[in-house]
Amino acid sequence: MPMNDSINEKGHVLSHNLDGVKTIEFGHPAHNSLPSDLLDQLVQSIDHASEDPEVKVVILRSHGQRSFCAGASFQELIAIEDETQGLNFFSGFARVINAMRRCKKFIIARVHGKAVGGGVGIIAAADYAVAVEFAAVKLSELTIGIGPFVIAPAVARKIGVANLSALSIDAQGFRSARWAESKGLYTQVFDTVKAMDLGLDELCMDLKQYNLDAMSALKSVLWSGTEHWEELLLQRAAMSGRLILSPETKAKLAPYKPS
Repeated sequence: MPMNDSINEKGHVLSHNLDGVKTIEFGHPAHNSLPSDLLDQLVQSIDHASEDPEVKVVILRSHGQRSFCAGASFQELIAIEDETQGLNFFSGFARVINAMRRCKKFIIARVHGKAVGGGVGIIAAADYAVAVEFAAVKLSELTIGIGPFVIAPAVARKIGVANLSALSIDAQGFRSARWAESKGLYTQVFDTVKAMDLGLDELCMDLKQYNLDAMSALKSVLWSGTEHWEELLLQRAAMSGRLILSPETKAKLAPYKPS
C-alpha cells in the first residue's frame, strides 16, 4: 500500500520505520519525476537511514500504480540557462546515487512500473531490486541531445557496458522487465504487484534477522572501487550541464518551453 493516497503538485518524499525496515517513498504528479527539491529530500532520508541504529534494511519505492520514475524534472530541465544551473540540476541524481552507495544499510528498490532515465539509475544504485512484469526501462537522453552520463557508472556496474550501450543507443524504445532481469538490473520479476510485495516482505523478514555489521561490511565489499564516484558523478553532471546548452539540444527543447 502507498504511504500516502494523495499527492500534491510539488510531490513528496515520505519515510516510515517499522520493525527495522525503513520505507522511503517518493512521488510526483508528473509520473514520479524528481525535481531538485525531492532529490535533496531523498538524500537526506537515505543519509538518516544509514545512521539510524533502529534501521536494518531500506525499501525505496514510489507513489501510485503506473510509473516508478520518469527521471529528472522536465520543467526544470528546459529552464536551464547557464552551465552553473546545468551542473546544479544534473548533480541532483549524482547526490542520490552517492547517498545510496554510501548508505550502510542494504537498499531494496521496489519497482511497480516503468522507469526512464534517472529512474533507471536509482534502480541500478540499489543493492537489490524487485519488479513486476510491466516495469520496463528506457534511457531516452539521446533523444534530447544529451546522454545518461551521471547514471552510467551505476547502470554499467549492474548490467555491464555492452548492455548500457544498447539501452542508451536504443533511446526511443523500452526494454522489458524480463530483459532487465536477465541483465542483472532486477534481481527478481514477479507477475503481479501482490506477489512482488509478498516476496519483498519475506526478504525483509530474513534480512532483519541477520547481523547488521555483517551486512554493512558486505555492502562495503560489494561497492569497493566506487569511492571515486563522489568526484566522477559531478564531472559527469558538468558534462550534461554543458550539453544541455548546445544549439542542437536547445532546438529539441524549444517546443516544450512555455510561451
